Amino acid sequence: MPTPEARGPLSAAVLDALLGGAPGESLPTTAAAAVAASSDVLHDDDLQLALFVLYELHYGGVIGVDDRLEWDTTLLATRAVLETALEAAVRTVVPVPERPEPTAEAVSAALFALTAADSGPSVSRWVARKADREQIREFLVQKTAYTLKEADPHSWAIPRLSGRAKAALVEIQSDEYGGGRPKRMHSAIFARTLRAAGLDDAYGAYVDHLPAITLGALNMMSMFGLHRRLRGAIVGHLAAFEMTSSIPSKLYGDGFRRHGFDEDATWYFDEHVEADAVHEQIAGRDLAGGLVEADPTLLDDVMFGAAACLTVEGMAGAQLLSSWEAGRSSLRRPIDGDGAAAGAVPVPATTGGVGDVA
Repeated sequence: MPTPEARGPLSAAVLDALLGGAPGESLPTTAAAAVAASSDVLHDDDLQLALFVLYELHYGGVIGVDDRLEWDTTLLATRAVLETALEAAVRTVVPVPERPEPTAEAVSAALFALTAADSGPSVSRWVARKADREQIREFLVQKTAYTLKEADPHSWAIPRLSGRAKAALVEIQSDEYGGGRPKRMHSAIFARTLRAAGLDDAYGAYVDHLPAITLGALNMMSMFGLHRRLRGAIVGHLAAFEMTSSIPSKLYGDGFRRHGFDEDATWYFDEHVEADAVHEQIAGRDLAGGLVEADPTLLDDVMFGAAACLTVEGMAGAQLLSSWEAGRSSLRRPIDGDGAAAGAVPVPATTGGVGDVA
């Protein structure tokens, strides 16, 4: 991805370290000071961008950064400081769900009940009924950081699972990656939607536009996926993600059609209406339920991951909707008519209930 602009002293120090190729030993201390000074880790632009860039070393990398820095011990220590703060912040805001019996059917039923009870603000209903064309473009920009590499954060769990749960995850991910057909990869289909909306489909093109909570939601996924001890949480996260996708995708497609987008542009959303209706069943019973039956000690983590998905994605949705309701851009920088950057516009931090942004 292109090198983003720094948002504060920590992200500036991280970017300098990456581009300079020699991270200083004081970087973890700088990170600890930034964490201590932050009043809201999840909405802190400086912290979330710094962590996002460090995670990007484990994905496609950053232009101009030596790939060998992926395993630099100073950078890993810095990342650990930020991860500790992020996990603590997430655990503070996420309500503890009711604990089901450690059986596949009970876990699946609990997850479906948890997601069905999600009554927070609905981005999909706004897009379907109210969003103007510029808000539709903003919605797409908000999705770029995750959706242009869709499935990758959850795929970290594949080598950490076995048996029924592993087979279920591979089945879901195979669909996400197009079943071996590159043009049917969900990330590639989403890129078509971006182009249809006159937006840049290059990964990372809009990172500077994204508010902290949008990066924070993706950082949480990466944290869950990259830590074996949190494998239950990434499984629960994926289950909730799939269970809250099918109906919203139908509404998103309706909103795009309302503005005259054709089938090529709505393919991404239409694909998820059917695919995720199947995926949610596999994710609930075979993936999450199968994992807990094989290892009941992971039950609490699975439920936590699902609740974390609903809560943090809901915060991102609440920020977006509150901005639109107030008549302002949901982005740090609004996009102009050609999909390029315009002047910077601060986005106030918000907290709130859950909502669908899957």
